[in-house]
Amino acid sequence: MADFDYDLFTIGGGSGGVRAARMAASYGARVAVAEEKALGGTCVNVGCVPKKLMVYASHYAHDFSDSAAYGWTVEGARFDWGRLIANKDREIARLNTIYGKILADAGVAVFAGRATIVDPHTVEVNGERHTARYILVAVGGRPIIPGGPGHEHALISDQIFALPEMPERIAIVGGGYIATEFAGIFHGLGARVVQIYRGPLFLRGFDDDVRALVASDMRTSGIQLRFDTTVDAITRHPGHLSAKLSDGASIEVDAVLCAIGRRPKTKGLGLEAAGVELREDGAVPVDDYGKTNVDSIYAVGDVTDRIQLTPVALSEGMAVAATLFDGRPTKPNHENVPSAVFSQPEIATVGLTETEARERGEILVFRSSFRPLRHTLTGRDAHAMVKLVVDAESDRVLGVHVVGEHASEILQGFAVAVKMGATKRQLDQTIGIHPTLAEELVTLRKPV
Repeated sequence: MADFDYDLFTIGGGSGGVRAARMAASYGARVAVAEEKALGGTCVNVGCVPKKLMVYASHYAHDFSDSAAYGWTVEGARFDWGRLIANKDREIARLNTIYGKILADAGVAVFAGRATIVDPHTVEVNGERHTARYILVAVGGRPIIPGGPGHEHALISDQIFALPEMPERIAIVGGGYIATEFAGIFHGLGARVVQIYRGPLFLRGFDDDVRALVASDMRTSGIQLRFDTTVDAITRHPGHLSAKLSDGASIEVDAVLCAIGRRPKTKGLGLEAAGVELREDGAVPVDDYGKTNVDSIYAVGDVTDRIQLTPVALSEGMAVAATLFDGRPTKPNHENVPSAVFSQPEIATVGLTETEARERGEILVFRSSFRPLRHTLTGRDAHAMVKLVVDAESDRVLGVHVVGEHASEILQGFAVAVKMGATKRQLDQTIGIHPTLAEELVTLRKPV
């Protein structure tokens, strides 16, 4: 492979790109990575990690309040947005350094700058051209910038993590997991929150029982949910913003966050000039092995717009490295991928929703909704739910859905069981851990 500068040139230093680069280097390939911003990509810098840190921060208000029921007295508790942001920034900087060290230790060359594709084997960074036998596109996505009158006054999720002050009143536009998570975050930190979504119920794609319970608990907690509504215009006034809604109402807020989706970040990358086909939304179509229609160019992660999750990008990156440099053609497995929404209450799910399963055949549904033991003393009007979707003929568990505290931690183990083809009978034969939310999944006896 000495006829090229590198065996693999990866554009994008996020989760998928870094994993692919490191694994390819471990197989003996000469590898380079170009990243125009900070290493770690969306997840580390403006996604999973800082958002989860903010989720942790937002829980303390409830914890302080609930502690009184357990004999504690917490006096003088105050929240400092600036301190949270500073501590978050310090942690992100530490992770950026770790990503750099991982690549350096693997022998991967790192170029700081925006890379563009010149042809199927050439990449240009900072005015210099580098050739590669294979090019991997792992540039991820970016938030959709809203249109309409005054929407230039709105924030996108990337900007939230660097706000100098926390807004005391915020309107969050969108019904996906990002919008719903930020609604919980700002409410927990003390802001007055209204979430606005154009559809009749948010979190489309999740199980309907899950969506309904989360909406109910969010409303009970004090978050205002306005469904079947859009923001028609935003006007800036001295000291506040005014958002005009499609139902004729106007609301006064300090900030508007638009979290209405993300698009692949392929504009200006040079893919078209290299002959790579793109979808209308900019996504890069790939085959089962991550290859585009150009044999030397591959793509992984959010830029392919398959499943937008960090662990999926990691899996795809490892598969490309094994396919190209370890003699093991590998297809990433996108079936039964577990996921979580760090809303309040938290959601975790794996497999099929009830609606999806019914479209495939006869099923049994097992469900339990209840007040968690913790809140029998606090009196907080909070709920938890577990739900199993089971194939009626084979008894195989097709879907597991959990709403409640630590749902994501509970679901990871059950995701292994679903991946291995567990049956409802096997869950029934498993002894529960008492008293826990998780035990409900192995004590469900009667279908609903």
